[in-house]
Amino acid sequence: MAAPLTQRIPAPIPTLRHDLDLSAEELHALLEVTQQVKQSRQRFASALKGRYAALLFEKPSLRTRMTFELAMKQLGGDVVTQVGIIGDREPLKDVARNLARWTDVIIARTFKQETVDELARWSGLPVVNALTDLYHPCQALADMFTLKEQFEHVRGLKLAYVGDGNNVAHSLLLSCARLGVHCSIATPEGYEPQSVIVDRAREFAADSGAHIQITNDAIAAVHGAHAIYTDVWTSMGQEEEAAQRHQTFAPYQVNGELLAAARKDVLFMHCLPAKRGLEVTDDVIESPQSIVFEQAENRLHVQKALLLMMLQ
Repeated sequence: MAAPLTQRIPAPIPTLRHDLDLSAEELHALLEVTQQVKQSRQRFASALKGRYAALLFEKPSLRTRMTFELAMKQLGGDVVTQVGIIGDREPLKDVARNLARWTDVIIARTFKQETVDELARWSGLPVVNALTDLYHPCQALADMFTLKEQFEHVRGLKLAYVGDGNNVAHSLLLSCARLGVHCSIATPEGYEPQSVIVDRAREFAADSGAHIQITNDAIAAVHGAHAIYTDVWTSMGQEEEAAQRHQTFAPYQVNGELLAAARKDVLFMHCLPAKRGLEVTDDVIESPQSIVFEQAENRLHVQKALLLMMLQ
């Protein structure tokens, strides 16, 4: 019989504005709790009874919104949702303090990282970053859990990310570095991850034994990789750059040729939605090596674990 949940958590998680809010110990604990949650849905069916989450979404969403709504409801709680720019009708600090009187946690998908930070500052509630311009921590957490499921461990694996050095790349760097996963990021020149985040990842890697590589050579990045990861080349809010980005990123498409440069058993990962024929070919995303829908499923389980660690 599994040990009680409270025996598996060294300390509650107060907030998740970005990846750096989680210590390495909390990150390991979260993956362990995720495994418990996934194995026994009914065990936690009333764990958050009477608790409520506010979902604030400035950007369209399928996986993030659906999985957070389902997570709260499958744990016995409920959600209220608002779509639109946060703070457009009244000051953001007033929005935050109103929500603090009604709900237990704020889950926000915003254009700017500062919005999430201000929600946390003024509400005093746990705030979950459900995607900002700088980070996508819940996605990276699900990705680490997915790798652990596939390989039974993560330390010593190599993850190669090919494409834009965006919010997903930032969160993958920080999560990999803390868990001892070697991480190579290949981008066109000028599209590398932010240097301050790379530097922080290298600090974590010095403790965990991970190797961090930032390169403009996609073939070099995927050499020896256990998994190759990509994301859309043009994120929401960058639509005017789409034509130029398609031309610039074309050599970084994940296709059969690129997969052949990695390990024979390499897996393909994508946070979705995917632009088939651009960052990835249809044959790759539909291949037996693709675990993109395992990643999508695990968003639900890791977010349930996160909410449990915040609100229990």
